[in-house]
Amino acid sequence: MNRSKYFHEIEAKLNWLVSRIESRGSLNLLDLHNHAESFYLHLLNRVFGWQLKNLNVATRNTPGIDLVDETNKIVISVSATASKAKIESSLSKIPQKYHEYHFKFLGIAKVSPDLRSKKFSNPHNLKFEPEQDIFDVSSILGTVLALEIDQQIDISEFLNKELPYGLEPVKIESDLTTIIKILTQEDLTQGTSASETTPFEIDDKISYNRLERARPIIEDYKIHYPRVEKIYAEFDRNGINKSYSILQSVRLIYTRQNSTNSDDRFFSIIETLIKRVQTSANYTPMPLENLELCVSILVVDAFIRCKIFDNPVGKNHVST
Repeated sequence: MNRSKYFHEIEAKLNWLVSRIESRGSLNLLDLHNHAESFYLHLLNRVFGWQLKNLNVATRNTPGIDLVDETNKIVISVSATASKAKIESSLSKIPQKYHEYHFKFLGIAKVSPDLRSKKFSNPHNLKFEPEQDIFDVSSILGTVLALEIDQQIDISEFLNKELPYGLEPVKIESDLTTIIKILTQEDLTQGTSASETTPFEIDDKISYNRLERARPIIEDYKIHYPRVEKIYAEFDRNGINKSYSILQSVRLIYTRQNSTNSDDRFFSIIETLIKRVQTSANYTPMPLENLELCVSILVVDAFIRCKIFDNPVGKNHVST
């Protein structure tokens, strides 16, 4: 599921940042500490729907607090030092204008689990419940895990912009990408000869699987089946099972999907393959329209070969 993919990316980058802050802090390198306030301001707004602002931008060194949400009446102290003394120091210094606000503490390094069970001196009687109001990366991730996927995507994209380094996945080459590169060299505006037809009632299979939105794509690109067949044949001269492995990969993507809507499954296969090509080591950037075209042709080819979707009972089909 994509939820696990996005959560993994978020979790990896946030925990990486915690480790970096701790490591650099031990060397008295505090540049990440200084930027953490603004970073977490935007992160917390995305995760919790708050409207935090950085007090230290308008008024430097506001005692006890760093971030404020005037709409939801929240003040937050941000620190790499997560201790009872640090929290009590913040609680004691908060200006009177914020005494009716809800106080929260954010530890940007590791926070001891037992810190939330301690009792704190709170001289101004601010709203503060340690168990819920002491935040760290783990507690933030607990909320992220339950968010809608669109919110997870937004957070993941934010982190990719803020923390693009250090966590790039190892890319491996893909035979699918090689096939795409070969296909892009073909003149796809030219149809195939009339004799190069397939012994397959494609329209029957489209109707049988109730592919309505996908029907125009299949009908437009089915003429490229002989062209793809030739490319696969040439490709297979360079190794055993190359085209077979590509087609089985497409089939695996299809079988892993749990949607009952055939059109959604069809277009999801195309989207998944596009992402796979774009993240492969041998991918050379090309116009997205060109990539979408070539991937769609390969998916239609897999449809014709009966690697995806059910074949009408009693009908012949093309095999590979």
